[in-house]
Amino acid sequence: MRDLETRELRYFVAVAEELHFGRAADRLGIAQPPLSRAIRQLEQRLGVRLLDRNRRGVALTEAGSVLLREAREALDAVTAAAHRTQRAADPTQHLVLATKAGASHELLQRLLAKAASEPGVPPVEVLLCEVGQQAGLLRSGRADVALMHRPVDDLSGFDTEVLCTEGQVAIVPAGHPLASREQLTLADVADVPGLPIARWPRLDGTYPDGPGPEVHTQSQLAQLVALGKTLLVIPASSRAWQWPEHVAVPVVDAPEITTVLAWPASSRSQAVAALVRSATGL
Repeated sequence: MRDLETRELRYFVAVAEELHFGRAADRLGIAQPPLSRAIRQLEQRLGVRLLDRNRRGVALTEAGSVLLREAREALDAVTAAAHRTQRAADPTQHLVLATKAGASHELLQRLLAKAASEPGVPPVEVLLCEVGQQAGLLRSGRADVALMHRPVDDLSGFDTEVLCTEGQVAIVPAGHPLASREQLTLADVADVPGLPIARWPRLDGTYPDGPGPEVHTQSQLAQLVALGKTLLVIPASSRAWQWPEHVAVPVVDAPEITTVLAWPASSRSQAVAALVRSATGL
């Protein structure tokens, strides 16, 4: 069997994620018949059935689920190789640090100040992102390091340096009765009439069940809280983006959140190593 091609993997990933040949073809910008032929040829070469096809659509087989996971990692690696190669040739070489907008703000300031004072650490560019995007930025090579949070972020395949551990707070509308409380429990915020907990996407992009609104960005979330439509529980340091219409109340029994500096386990970058060493003292 000859090696798989990146084109074949991209075709398969599109079909596996859309579970519909027509939508996958539109996404790829090609016609459906050649896409269908390419997937059949891929199955024949591998000697396995990747998709179950019926009148209602397609579904992944167990083998297809394995290839989807492996193909995503392989395509990320190819993209990362291109990004890192291009950046290595940049005479103004710098490190890119990905972090959620508004998260760990004070810690980020301290980290940047420490890095700027350490010899051997190149300038650090901050790449702000939304919740859960840091892992993808690291795997694609668009970022060298990232501030991430255990246990909520996907840390598989990364080395980490622990920076701090903290409790969580509930962000509630300023006019709500909960805003006057000195502390809350998870039970207090689990089922508040008219104020459901916002739902963030899971690592696989799906949303948990519940009455709360599905949110995609922190700015969207901030406005929904201000309008009295939802509440949320977040690490205490993420209050940096809190609006005047919000109140933060400690949630005493919420799991602690550990902030880490993360980087690909395969990294051999001396610049990354220097930044990690400087972060250790924090």
